[in-house]
Amino acid sequence: MYRLIKRHFGVVVDYVSLLAGSAGRLVLSLAYFVSVANALTIAEFGLFATASATGIVLSRIAGLGFVSPLYRIATVKPRLIGTYTTGLLVAFGLSVPLVALAAWAFYALFFAGEMHPAAFAAIVVAEVAFWRVLEIVVIVNNGIGRFARGAAIVIIGSAVRAAAAVGFATFGHAGLLAWSLVYMAANGVAMAIAVLGFYPTWRLRLAPRLYASRWRDSLSVAGAEIVFYLQSELDKLLVLSFGGPHIAGIYALVMRLVDLTALPVRSFNTMVVQKLMKTPRWLDGWRIRCGLEGLVAAVSVLGLAALGGLLHVYPDALGHNVAEAAPLVLIALLVPAFRNLVEYQSELLYAQGKTTSRAAVLAVVGLIKAALLILLFRRFPDETEWILGLNGLFFALWLASAAMTYTLLDWTGFSHAGRFRPIRQPAE
Repeated sequence: MYRLIKRHFGVVVDYVSLLAGSAGRLVLSLAYFVSVANALTIAEFGLFATASATGIVLSRIAGLGFVSPLYRIATVKPRLIGTYTTGLLVAFGLSVPLVALAAWAFYALFFAGEMHPAAFAAIVVAEVAFWRVLEIVVIVNNGIGRFARGAAIVIIGSAVRAAAAVGFATFGHAGLLAWSLVYMAANGVAMAIAVLGFYPTWRLRLAPRLYASRWRDSLSVAGAEIVFYLQSELDKLLVLSFGGPHIAGIYALVMRLVDLTALPVRSFNTMVVQKLMKTPRWLDGWRIRCGLEGLVAAVSVLGLAALGGLLHVYPDALGHNVAEAAPLVLIALLVPAFRNLVEYQSELLYAQGKTTSRAAVLAVVGLIKAALLILLFRRFPDETEWILGLNGLFFALWLASAAMTYTLLDWTGFSHAGRFRPIRQPAE
């Protein structure tokens, strides 16, 4: 055991650094969630969660995917970070009209008449302009091997947002618009700390010739990221459309607890894909494939079981609003396993550099999710029944994703090591 740890000491240290960021953020995210969920009404929380999810989707349009070349350069040629940072700034500027147009379309389709446009705009700015930039600082630090700094940024950013939420819950209950402005300000402070305190100091330099060869890859990555988050967050938009703000709030409360189980899993995903980048044939055998999927599923289910068990015994442990959703948590026990496995399988395709195939798989998964969710709402109007039905829905998504993912991996094999792109490093 000692020799094994010594041989892989660097990997262990990197994983512990990533896990520290996830563990720290898990605690802070819980404090943040409890404060916001109980400071707003359930309907307001549903609108906020859905608008935030929309902002996350829109944040993947910002920069047109040029964060991927920046991460790759940070990994292999850190002296060019300043040059590629300039390219990313240019890409952000070019993407602003696209983000604005998409934001207007989302608001008109899903939020008009339900929430103030200023509240929606503040949430979108917080996610697109502020939190996304913080994520990029984390990505660059991870690219140059500063995993501890990346973890520290995540913890600091989450702490700022948690402090804002606790303060808002303690001192004011002015509604969704007020919270949206506080949320935007908190994200702005977190971004400023990340950029000023942690971004590598390299001189900015414009080099269009270097960017030209990267745009195809950038747009491919951007497309895959948009599809990934759209299929991931589409359920919130559909629930708002079919069930209204209150049902959207109940759903958001349950799914937020499910989301918490993904934080430690994402650190695991990062290390698995980095292992694949170095050892392409590592996942050739079905024994290790099934073992890793079983590990992801077990950790996910145990995490939600712990939260659900706590709420079963102490329904008010996370506040009066969360108590309304408490009886539903254990009903959705298998949802985090299948949901996190779809994300894990997506990362395997990304590791092999198959961004187009990844986008296609996620698009199919998203369409299946939309169709099944609409069917579920029409067939089972009772909230207990459709929450229970989510287990089967996400099971179907996992089956579809697994069939397509492993077919693609077996078809191409893990033999194109030179084509691998760096793993996406999510901070959320």
